[in-house]
Amino acid sequence: MHLNPYGQYAVLLAASLANDWPAERAGIEARTREFGMTMAFPEASDDHRLTRGVIDDWLRVVDAGDHVVRARILNDHMAAAAAYPRLADHDNEGWHLHYRDDEQSLPRVLRAVISVGTALHLSTRGMHRLRRCAAGEAPGDGCTAVVVDVTRNGRQRYCSVRCANRAAVRRHRAR
Repeated sequence: MHLNPYGQYAVLLAASLANDWPAERAGIEARTREFGMTMAFPEASDDHRLTRGVIDDWLRVVDAGDHVVRARILNDHMAAAAAYPRLADHDNEGWHLHYRDDEQSLPRVLRAVISVGTALHLSTRGMHRLRRCAAGEAPGDGCTAVVVDVTRNGRQRYCSVRCANRAAVRRHRAR
């Protein structure tokens, strides 16, 4: 059995969807593939709208003011997911964990995977490793991108090199 990567890929998937929302359902499913999810999802007409709700709920975790509130919100999300972990060996790829029942809808699977993945990420790497881009804290900079800190030292504050450089230039000019 190999180590399950739900923590990192799931939280990075959520951030990717939050930072660059696909215009249609197919874009959401394509993004799940980019981040390593291989299962097919049955289609429903409200998948796009309901998945947006999952991401909006997840952003409440990102924006939580303290760790206790963040944990409470995340626990509520995991309780609402109503899927329990189970071992699976589909496509003979090796045994691994799934957080879904068979034939679950795209939004329900993403709620389970993202909430469990976020909990794993925060509990193993640190509750502070999920935030909005620090460039958005500066007057006149509207960057609100989500930053998932997967760095070794746990100090990632910006969503991109571009935002980090703009902030450095602002600090330099202020001096």
